[in-house]
Amino acid sequence: MHLGPEHLYLPDSALEALHISPGDIADAIVVALVAKAEGRLQTTPKSAILPGDGRYMMSTLAVGGDGYTVLKTVGVYPDNAARGLPATTGAILVLDAETGVLRALLGAAWVTAVRTAALSAVAARKMADPGSESIAFIGCGVQASSHLAAFRALYPLKKVFAVGRGRANVDRFVAEARGLGLEAEACDAEAAVRAADIVVSSITLNYEVAPFLDAAWMRPGTFAAITDLFIPWRDETAGAFGSIYVDDLEQERASPKPMVPAGQITGDLTELVTGPEFARPTESPCAFVFRGLALGDYAAAVLALRRAEAAGVGQVISPDP
Repeated sequence: MHLGPEHLYLPDSALEALHISPGDIADAIVVALVAKAEGRLQTTPKSAILPGDGRYMMSTLAVGGDGYTVLKTVGVYPDNAARGLPATTGAILVLDAETGVLRALLGAAWVTAVRTAALSAVAARKMADPGSESIAFIGCGVQASSHLAAFRALYPLKKVFAVGRGRANVDRFVAEARGLGLEAEACDAEAAVRAADIVVSSITLNYEVAPFLDAAWMRPGTFAAITDLFIPWRDETAGAFGSIYVDDLEQERASPKPMVPAGQITGDLTELVTGPEFARPTESPCAFVFRGLALGDYAAAVLALRRAEAAGVGQVISPDP
């Protein structure tokens, strides 16, 4: 690979320091969805490998008409905590789309966290009740925190229900929500899902987890953002959702293990954003179920790179002569 004269290194700490709002990232994703619908952005389906021991590795690739190629590789490594390493780690390459020259190397943790929450927010803008006041989190890790930040900006939230296997994580997240001025409590899964206007499920991606959530617990008119491949939800209850949108139909059809039955999918995020206005069902809940989208990584990485370049943030790396 020809590195070119120099490239920018942006670790996750530098990306976080840019303080890009969840709304800005969601707006960038909407712009990217329109570009894709118009043929100005091309993506490949997400690829993933599960080699065992709970490990999960994936990659995404997107090329835009605005001059960027973005390749992300990231993995989940459950044993990393014992090694003193983050459980989720990876990297993002941003290349010049015309020449292939490396423009930037980014950390993947920040982009993965914020783009996932922003994808949920883009869907929620269309599918969730604008007056939603309560939200349940199934899983209290990084994605719970990023989704709370994104959804607080969209809805008049007052109450948070926290569900998780690790007591320390649940307690930390409850304290985080209370620190934001919200009522928050640890709760069992059924009570949380039954009570909430919005449900976010984001457990660790592990198909060995026995499903424990029932879509029929959700009240009519409520919304679920399901970031974890539908793993914790009982497959036979998916029909309780009046509408299910996925992130990308092409990607879903190419995946060896469907998230939900194909016949129950209403459409994908591009259709939701660029198609006819979505009529939110009032007699049933609805859901956005997704496995991760190259377009989201592209939008977040390019936005962050542009902000960093404008602010003079990051380390300029010159290749060895």
